[in-house]
Amino acid sequence: MKLSEIKNWSPEIENKITEKWKKEEKFEFNPKTKKKIYSIDTPPPYINSPIHIGHAATYSYMDFFARYKRMKGFEVIFPLGLDRNGLPIEMAAEKQFKVTPWSVGRDKFIEYCEKLLKETSAESIDSFAKLGISFSSYKKSDSIGAIYHTDAPEYRELTQSTFIDLYKKELIYEDSRINNWDPKLRTTIADSEIEYKDLPSTFNDIKFKVKETGEEIVIGTTRPELICTCGMIIYNPDDKRYQKLEGKTAITPLFGKEVPIQEHPLAKMDKGTGLVMMCSAGDISDIQFFREMNLKPKIAIEKDGTMNEYAGFLKGLKVRDAREKVIEELKKEKLLVKQQKITHSTPVSERSGAEIEFIQMPEFYLKQLEFKDDLRTIIGKVNFYPEESKRILDSWIDSVSIDWPISRRRYYATPIPLWHSDNLIALPPPGKYYQPWKEEVPKDSEVFENGKYIGKIKEFKGKKWKGEERVFDTWFDSSISELFMLKYKQDEDFFKKAFPATLRPQGKEIVRTWLYYSILRGYLETAKPCFKDVWIHQHILDEKGRKMSKSLGNTIDPQNILKQFGAEAFRLWAATEGDLARQDLSCSTEKIRGELKTVNKLLNIAKFVIQFKKPGKAKLTALDQIFVEHINYITRKADEDYNSYNFYHTSLALRNFLWETFASHYIELIKNRAYNQEKKFTKEESASAHYTLHFLLERLITLFYPIIPQITSVIAEELGTDSHPEKFPEYTLPAKESIRTEATSIQKIMEFNSEIWKKKKDENISLRETIKGIKIPKDLKPFEKDLIACHNLQ
Repeated sequence: MKLSEIKNWSPEIENKITEKWKKEEKFEFNPKTKKKIYSIDTPPPYINSPIHIGHAATYSYMDFFARYKRMKGFEVIFPLGLDRNGLPIEMAAEKQFKVTPWSVGRDKFIEYCEKLLKETSAESIDSFAKLGISFSSYKKSDSIGAIYHTDAPEYRELTQSTFIDLYKKELIYEDSRINNWDPKLRTTIADSEIEYKDLPSTFNDIKFKVKETGEEIVIGTTRPELICTCGMIIYNPDDKRYQKLEGKTAITPLFGKEVPIQEHPLAKMDKGTGLVMMCSAGDISDIQFFREMNLKPKIAIEKDGTMNEYAGFLKGLKVRDAREKVIEELKKEKLLVKQQKITHSTPVSERSGAEIEFIQMPEFYLKQLEFKDDLRTIIGKVNFYPEESKRILDSWIDSVSIDWPISRRRYYATPIPLWHSDNLIALPPPGKYYQPWKEEVPKDSEVFENGKYIGKIKEFKGKKWKGEERVFDTWFDSSISELFMLKYKQDEDFFKKAFPATLRPQGKEIVRTWLYYSILRGYLETAKPCFKDVWIHQHILDEKGRKMSKSLGNTIDPQNILKQFGAEAFRLWAATEGDLARQDLSCSTEKIRGELKTVNKLLNIAKFVIQFKKPGKAKLTALDQIFVEHINYITRKADEDYNSYNFYHTSLALRNFLWETFASHYIELIKNRAYNQEKKFTKEESASAHYTLHFLLERLITLFYPIIPQITSVIAEELGTDSHPEKFPEYTLPAKESIRTEATSIQKIMEFNSEIWKKKKDENISLRETIKGIKIPKDLKPFEKDLIACHNLQ
């Protein structure tokens, strides 16, 4: 593609380039390489819907990193993973096809999920390609760095293999505990999948009776429907109002159940009446209290979110309906003293938005509590960018209080690979993808009881084995993405060569899930850190600084951006808008439009430069020398910044150099010398201008290449193969680097130019006309000849 054929840069031009790159597999990883390996464990986006503007921006940054590292001589693994497991896929299928797994059955529901994935995967791949993302390979194959799907048999096989090994090491166990329960999705979820929202609620003061004295006591609660599960009434040991109640018995209203009254510091004297009703599973503190006091919990809520037989007359009602019903009955019996509207911090499922309930269910757990200190040591060996982002992970590790429940009662996810017979478990050998819910138990399985190996399955003839129907938490899959990428348990030699992964780039909101679980799983598999570097980014907001959401109607479709302005303008905006590792970026179409002007400015400068042939060598004039020296300083700063994942400051410096230093000043200064139509300059002086024009342009496109690779590649192709930007330039700087004389000189030249241009404008003199009476400052005398020619001074 010739520059002369391009009037203005456009999305149509980009489409031709990206299609060519896809076909050429230009960035395919070479597994036989002798280069150092640099690997990026990209966050596999869910493809239940098209990629959003946040994906577009953050993957552009990852591409900056990948291209820079290739320029520095690394063999780069930069795969595109597509997350096709778990609740988001199921929820999208339910919404699109208006079905539920309970209405159509498991097999049919999985078919709906697969149908959805076929429609959305291709669109996601196409969007990334149009953004110019240089993934290692767009091939759907087993080549290293190729596109991978987390629901692919080979990926699920690795997940299952790690589970089998962990189970044999007694790091996984099954237990029946009270867990977080999403009543909408009907599955257990981990603490990391919960967020707390301030929701409107009612604080109800309710009358209880003391059995021994007959007196009434008043207790406040937001969960009156759980009176039926009350296990104890408590008051603070320092609360003199209630010390007389120690050892006595309370009778619960409506249900008539007798419960002990005891002192306990969990009760706060200034909250409510000071008396607290401790229910089996009203919230986290209830659960912890029952464990501490060795009380047997009675769970009154079923898996479908309805009340059960423990709730008596409330049986069959949804939780909210039960709450209204019990309040109605309390009013009838004159047991409700007062009600107060409050805002209550409520645990909510991140996935479905449903309020969490707490239900006792048997689940599989991965041990993590005993490894907290080890994990703190491990993350101390990882480089965090920015450094302060490590605090998010530290705080989460401090808060972990239970082992990780890894089993889920859903469908479109990796099946848990085992079979049951009474209290026995059959575990198959690793190395194959299993679907126990529809397969017979393998004949070479091993049998375990209470987590202990007790023999081969052939020793248990006559036993009937039932396949496990539960699946893994999707994070149990996602947390081995770096292991899968580096061929763990598939290519031992390559894994030894490539491990650990070099970079984990991800958003701050999934530090407590994806990053934490990856570090935990990586440590349990290898006893080492699974990453060298972690880069944590912030969010993309709308132009008013608001989080984007469908309800606000402020979402920005990256496909529309690409159609209007193209990928180069968007990528340049993403780099120059701010430091994404330290601040949220507000996405503005006007600012992206402005960066398209920058792209076209670079195009026009290139068209100007290529009309002059670059000499092989040239003796540089003083003016040319300081501009060459100046861009060498920018090169060194770019190398330092790019190496620490900071593209913001250098991109600003490059844009400023393009518009101001290069276009507005240097080119204007040397135009006469470059053309030399009036023969006022020697051939050597003119050759110096030609050489410097090419040098500055080549260096500029090379430093810009990781950010805007398409236009820089087109320009490089026109300039010749020696100018290709895919190798980071070497640079030399003066011995006395602390004295930046070139920057001072350039600044003074630019100030002088501006003064002359302003004076001519004020005096209504055209820029080409002669102007008299201007004295060139002494410190600009080395550049006098170019200044006189530029401004036509006399």
